[in-house]
Amino acid sequence: MSPVLTSPLVSTQWLADHLGADELVVLDASVHATGTGTTTTWASAEDSYEQRGHVPGARYADLVHALSAPEADLPLTRPSAERLEAAARELGVTNSSTVVVYDDSLGEWAARLWWIFRAFGFDDVAVLDGGFTKWRDEGRPVRVGALRSRPKRSEGDDTFLAGEERALWADRERVARAVSGVEPATLVLAAPAAVLGSDHPPVVPGSTPISIDTVIDPQTNTILRRPALAEVFAPVFDAPEIVTYCGVGSAACVDALALTVLGHDRVQVYDGSLVDWWRNEPEAIAS
Repeated sequence: MSPVLTSPLVSTQWLADHLGADELVVLDASVHATGTGTTTTWASAEDSYEQRGHVPGARYADLVHALSAPEADLPLTRPSAERLEAAARELGVTNSSTVVVYDDSLGEWAARLWWIFRAFGFDDVAVLDGGFTKWRDEGRPVRVGALRSRPKRSEGDDTFLAGEERALWADRERVARAVSGVEPATLVLAAPAAVLGSDHPPVVPGSTPISIDTVIDPQTNTILRRPALAEVFAPVFDAPEIVTYCGVGSAACVDALALTVLGHDRVQVYDGSLVDWWRNEPEAIAS
């Protein structure tokens, strides 16, 4: 029987208590970024997963290649249902699995994979609060090297089927309608100023900045506890609909995760985010 999730977040102690359980699949979704603003590039962190270590039993989930849309003209575009199904099956995820996702950063890549799964109707997925940083800093076991064996699962259950895609994503046209007021939504910028750099085109007009580094506790690498989290999102929480965005659609998922923890159920993530907005800015503003 797979472990039961009661929250979009699980603690390192929860994972330690359930590690090795039947139907539990742990995924390392780390991605490494270099550069700032328009010069940012993103690369698979699989080498780091193998050489620096990972949670025992965790498999590497490649958001740059396997879990994106290679035919898209934007990096890290969300995958199709068919591509998610193929990647999930390769990772040993079935529809009866409980999935825990983490990364080696502030949780933005884990949150993005969590959002992708949920967008296709799979809700038995949670983010490891504090990620690999907290796990390692607590002195918990770390495995070095590639994981070759497949996760345990019930006999005859080796299928992952995505559901109908939910309306959890926004595109440039949706954001442009929010900017023009044709279809109102509160726009939240999750990218830290240091990541955007000082020399970049304008961000989306009318945005409220709630950067990922104000949502994460720097002492523990975990999402802020509920009272502090509610205070951070107080300026936007009463909005009927919220669209979060960042550089490419990763930190935006941390804000979306935090809003979900707080109980907001009308949140979308702008897939492509500023990478998309900047290349189409004149058309977007005119739309």
